Amino acid sequence: MLASASAGLLLLAGLTANAVGVGQKAIAQTAPKGERDLTAQAAISRIRIVFANRRDATDLQNKANQVAQILSKEMGIPIDAVIGDETAAVEALRADRADVAFVAGRAALKAEQLAKARMYLAEVRSDYSGGNTYDSVFVVRQDSPLRPKGSAKQTLEQLKGKKMAFTSRTSGSGFIFPVSELVGQGLVSGPDRLESFFGNVTYGDGYGSALQSVLRGQAEVAAVSEYALLPPWITAEEGKKLRVLQQIPGVPAHGIVIDDRIPAPMREKLINAFMKMNEPANNQLFRSLYNSQKLVKVDHARHLATLRQALQRAKLEP
Repeated sequence: MLASASAGLLLLAGLTANAVGVGQKAIAQTAPKGERDLTAQAAISRIRIVFANRRDATDLQNKANQVAQILSKEMGIPIDAVIGDETAAVEALRADRADVAFVAGRAALKAEQLAKARMYLAEVRSDYSGGNTYDSVFVVRQDSPLRPKGSAKQTLEQLKGKKMAFTSRTSGSGFIFPVSELVGQGLVSGPDRLESFFGNVTYGDGYGSALQSVLRGQAEVAAVSEYALLPPWITAEEGKKLRVLQQIPGVPAHGIVIDDRIPAPMREKLINAFMKMNEPANNQLFRSLYNSQKLVKVDHARHLATLRQALQRAKLEP
């Protein structure tokens, strides 16, 4: 049966503490993954899953609990669903406070680095142009004089001296991929040289704030995900006032990361249990989590290859 709400709250408190550094002693006392004898560990009788917060997700804990109940029935063991940010999710995997996490690509790479976890499933959404990948886009107002040119370089060269709004310094589609493209086109040498190309650079706290800065005339260009041009990020009316200047395809979708300490047979069983969320009886619930249509199996290295390349080219760490 599913763990009680109080147990979930205690686990969440542990995750939050780790995220802000309060629980660092407990983490430090845990041996690095590479030094552990995984065969000597006790059998896993309970699985803890962290569902990362997203700004377009509502009533996430209740929905995650229902998903956990379905997975628990399939697995035959208790499964706890916990909500936390992606930093907390990665720290929890590293400290063995969690076994599974539903996170974005950059967090998945960090989980691989720190916890030897890997992504086995990725979401597919109707507002992702690539199915389980989506576009990063440079966005301008409809009445902007900036127009697509014959090549990506020619288009982006127009941004020199312009006021630029990035989603945040950690966003894949709102910072990493755009900076990688600018570096790749030879327009900037790295993330610390953006101010030498743009007239002004600002960082928002999400897609909505970056787009609002363009709508209000505070910035001339914003970098966001393609789906951010739809509600709930902005209204449909606001979306009509904006257009895509340049797109960068291949941003990997969020997905399910599983810790390496889960034995292979149990991992396969868990993957198959997650795939049950694609079935008609469960799919509406699954869609309500993050607006995902379904899950598909992916190869960790292949799925995240474009992100790894973008980070390297942009001279950024995972």
